[in-house]
Amino acid sequence: MTLLRPSRRDILKMSAAAPLLGMAAPSVANIGGPDGPQPGHFRFTVGEARMTVVSDGYFTAPLSGIGINADPEDVRAFLEAHFLLSENSVVNHTNHIIIELGDAKVLVDVGSGKRIYENTTGNLLENMEAAGFAQEDITHVVLTHAHPDHVWGTRDDFDDVVFPDAEYLTGRLEHDWWMKSGRVDDVPDFMQQLVVGAVNSLEPIQQQLSMAEDGHSVAPGITMLDSPGHTLGHMSLHIESAGEQLLVMADSTRRAYLNFEHPEWVGSVDMDPDTTVKTRKKLLDMAATDKIAVLGYHFPFPGVGNVIKEGNAYRFIPALWRWEK
Repeated sequence: MTLLRPSRRDILKMSAAAPLLGMAAPSVANIGGPDGPQPGHFRFTVGEARMTVVSDGYFTAPLSGIGINADPEDVRAFLEAHFLLSENSVVNHTNHIIIELGDAKVLVDVGSGKRIYENTTGNLLENMEAAGFAQEDITHVVLTHAHPDHVWGTRDDFDDVVFPDAEYLTGRLEHDWWMKSGRVDDVPDFMQQLVVGAVNSLEPIQQQLSMAEDGHSVAPGITMLDSPGHTLGHMSLHIESAGEQLLVMADSTRRAYLNFEHPEWVGSVDMDPDTTVKTRKKLLDMAATDKIAVLGYHFPFPGVGNVIKEGNAYRFIPALWRWEK
């Protein structure tokens, strides 16, 4: 009997015809982590500024808290179409950035430590060390807002302050809202733990903490910007060096695809939904118009890219990973 050996062209023809013949199409890749150590940092430059994105890990968030002002089926369909939904949850990466510009080494946010997502977060200090940074190297720590995954890591496992030699900075409005006497009794039950955690995280750094307003200069070329909505005093950062710019968006835009294509959709964790949308569109417009690179705290690692405006929506273009030194 003659053995038939299909050519590559024959195989391609059969693949194209597979749906018509009722043959099973290849399944979508479900990519897990590598067997060995995973990359915990990513370096790039903005002008003369040296940038290092350092991961604190990841955590999952329930589908029910995403796009709460939209049709739930539309939200699910969008996430499924973009391969972002795992059962009924989505993954949030945690992308911190260290900005080296002049004499300053500025870290943005401190993560959650091991106080919330014990098995998947709390990797910031370990990954910083792998990237070549000691705690005493950091000159400034900017806290964009007081949610658990951004400030609960101010203390280590022994309750000592991390980065004890650094100046901490946060927005005055953000600080004063969370630290107001009796705040824990003014909020709904589900927020009480957040308030207690914020107070426990901010109190130990009071002697190192400076209050910032819109336009505050952390160091030459590094400016804090009001970006309220997600929290009432949320702040972002603008970095400029040698004509190049980066916008550290923190949580003003939390999802790299959904919040770009549907900037009007908000989450259950956005404290002021209308202001969240207004701020998000303002920052995305600025980034698209001025061709400013952006970094999102919860974008897929390393979270760096650019913004294109498309009608009333936007598109996130991930930065290319480059191997050149």
